[in-house]
Parts: sequence; structure tokens; C-alpha cells
Amino acid sequence: MTHPVPVRVLLVDDHAVVRQGLRLFLGLDPDIEVVGEAANGEEALHEAARLQPQVVVMDLMMPVMDGIAATRQLRRAHPDTEVIALTSTLEEHKVNGAIEAGAISYMLKDASSDTLADAIHAAARGEVRLHPEAARRLVRDFRSSEMRETLTPKETIVLQLIARGHSNRDIAQDQGVSEATIKTHVSRLLGKLGLESRTQAALYALRHGIASLEEGTH
Repeated sequence: MTHPVPVRVLLVDDHAVVRQGLRLFLGLDPDIEVVGEAANGEEALHEAARLQPQVVVMDLMMPVMDGIAATRQLRRAHPDTEVIALTSTLEEHKVNGAIEAGAISYMLKDASSDTLADAIHAAARGEVRLHPEAARRLVRDFRSSEMRETLTPKETIVLQLIARGHSNRDIAQDQGVSEATIKTHVSRLLGKLGLESRTQAALYALRHGIASLEEGTH
């Protein structure tokens, strides 16, 4: 029986004690491997290029380059690397900024180790996870243009499943098609909606009543 390959994680926080704590309890999960650390956004970009992590746990308040700017640049340079925004406060401009920059999840530092580990595994699978209060604020404040084109029934179903936190693999199994087909649907509907990420697509679905917050992101 083959064991799953651990998710490669980069920790980014300007406080060494926070990084040490994160490394300590993430080390309890055999399916997570912390491959490196960084103390600011610039270091994060350098280490991400060098280590090629699957998931970056990114603090937002840091010197030199903050987490929002780092997330934006990292996602452009490494679109296959997902970013979890991790912060101590639920400030609305930071929540919005992190998601607009391309973070797949927004978590508070007081989250349990199990919750963060779950969010890391979800991010590696391309699943959206948002702190419930962050999701409510994002849905309220999320600004999106109206659809330039009408979504097909299939694209609408895909959008609903994204909003419920499903990965492309889950959606493919649900719809009985290949993962590549779902990737195409996702790319097309993001283009139609003028959106840049799955998280923004989930928020769009929630904001426009295509999915409900109760059944939406975890």
C-alpha cells in the first residue's frame, strides 16, 4: 500500500515564534511537510521559487513586503501554488485584499491546529476554505460585474460545486467527466465572469444567489 506524498508547505510570518509553533503542530501531521520558512514577503517569493511548495501559509502584516503584495506576486509567478492567508484579526480591507490577490483561504491565527491542517490539505486539492465570518463579510462586500455571457447549465452546476468547496477532481467524479473537462469549464466560467480565482468564483455564486452561505465554503 502506497502512502500519499506529503503536502509541501512554506510558512511565512515575521515572528519566529509563530513559525516555530506552526512548524511544531503541523509536524504532527505525517501528510504535511514544512519545506521552508520566510520572515517577509520578499523572502517568501525567493523561497517559493527555490522550494516549489504546494501551499504557502502567509501572514498578512509583515515588514519589507506585506502578505497581500506577496500573495499577488506569488500567484502570478506560481499559479499552481495555493496561498492560505493567516492573520490575527478579521479586518475587512485585509480580507478583501487577500482574496483579490489570489489567496484560496482566509484563516485566523486562533484556529485550531486541526482546522489549519484541514485547510492546507484542502488548498492542495484546490478546495476553497474561508473563516465563516470572513465569508459573510466577503459576500457582502464582494464587487463583481454582471455576467457578460450567460452561463450554461453545466457551468452553473460547476460554479455551485466550487462554492460548496469541491475540488476539480470531486466535481469531475460528481459529473462523470474527466478532470481536464472540469478544468476547461472552470477556466471558461472564470473568463465569462471576469474573475481570477476559484475563491472569487465561490463568492460570486454566494453573492448572486447561485449557492447559499449555509451550504457554501467551510
